[in-house]
Amino acid sequence: MKGADRERTEAGFKVRTPVDEARRILRDALEQRRDGDTADGEFAPVTGTDRIAVERADGRVLATAIASARNVPHYRRAAMDGYAVRAEDTFGATEPSPAVLRLGDGVGGEASVEPGTAARVHTGSALPDGADAVVMIEHVEEFEAAGELEVEDAVAEGENVAPVGEDVAEGQPLYEAGHRLRPSDLGLLRSAGYDRVAVAKRPTVGVIPTGEELVDADPGPGEVVETNGLTVSRLADRWGAKATYRDVVTDDPESLRVAIQRDLTKDVVVTTGGSSVGERDLLPEVIDDLGEVVVHGVGLKPGHPVCLGIVEETPVIALPGYPVACIVNAVQFLRPTLRWLEGTTLDPHPTTRAVLDRKIPSEPGTRTFARVQLEARDPDALEADEPEYRAIPTRASGSGVLSSVALADGWVVVDDDREGIPAGETVAVERWEGTP
Repeated sequence: MKGADRERTEAGFKVRTPVDEARRILRDALEQRRDGDTADGEFAPVTGTDRIAVERADGRVLATAIASARNVPHYRRAAMDGYAVRAEDTFGATEPSPAVLRLGDGVGGEASVEPGTAARVHTGSALPDGADAVVMIEHVEEFEAAGELEVEDAVAEGENVAPVGEDVAEGQPLYEAGHRLRPSDLGLLRSAGYDRVAVAKRPTVGVIPTGEELVDADPGPGEVVETNGLTVSRLADRWGAKATYRDVVTDDPESLRVAIQRDLTKDVVVTTGGSSVGERDLLPEVIDDLGEVVVHGVGLKPGHPVCLGIVEETPVIALPGYPVACIVNAVQFLRPTLRWLEGTTLDPHPTTRAVLDRKIPSEPGTRTFARVQLEARDPDALEADEPEYRAIPTRASGSGVLSSVALADGWVVVDDDREGIPAGETVAVERWEGTP
């Protein structure tokens, strides 16, 4: 796209690349530049690993496959409160004709069970030597003074006993490389014998807010408090990256050039503002001079003036300056890029089914992200399988109205091939901010 900058400024966005195609173009461009590090068309992820404590590994991506280092449980344990016995000593026991056993000394693993005896056990305690079953406490009557108990229900060998390795067997595969760890995974890893795990290094992101009108606080006339860089850097962190939030860079070609070049040591460079076709939208020209703009203008609303480029081997994503447009494009382009760099797949957003309260308009060829709030419907008035929620489009829908997304519960995506969605249709509300 070298030399096309004046044409872009004069012509505007006559052609807008579909969202999915824009992602494909960016990924293909990255693969071509990293061709020496790829095999069979696979993308080369960020290299290197960190070995960290399991308790700090939530959200990190495993660098290697993991199998259990031990049996879980590593001992036979009682699955119920009651009495450990030899099953054969209870054969034929009923409530009218109970089996009478002597109560031995000790509790759980500290006791031992011989023929004709029983020992108290609690759920999770080790099964005493000699025992092979547990009688539930409600099926026993104890006569403490006599040191005896009556078993009113026969048990089979192994009944109410958790065997060694019932949960996880030693050597059992647990996770493949590339698995993103969740809190429940951390608990399983600890129980399976791991204190530390090898995880992929987090992709690094340089976030550069741009615009001569931006200030940190107390804006005067014509000034705006910087929020885009803050939001995008925190989103990048939430998506598994390590973001560096830079100071504001003014609308000056040389300043922008230096800022981008400084962050080419990162895995991704993200700028906010200055990505459109106006006189002060200088980033497409700067990116094209340093490397190549591969996409400028996407069929997406809000936020079509996104610019995607490559400088050396580093993807550069120039996000629009309007806050909602900035967020939508970060979700659509930065998040997938981070997944490619991790070597993982793009996980879908959690969704909530809802009935659309008002029509959502959309232009054919444009993928629209309509912000909505969710409102619970009267459960007594619902038919079977009807959605439990109503999706109410926010009244303030402009791409510069940050509150319209910050106060929304999610958004409804209108696909490129639809001219809006009518009121009353069941829709999927993407809860994008709840997705790591």
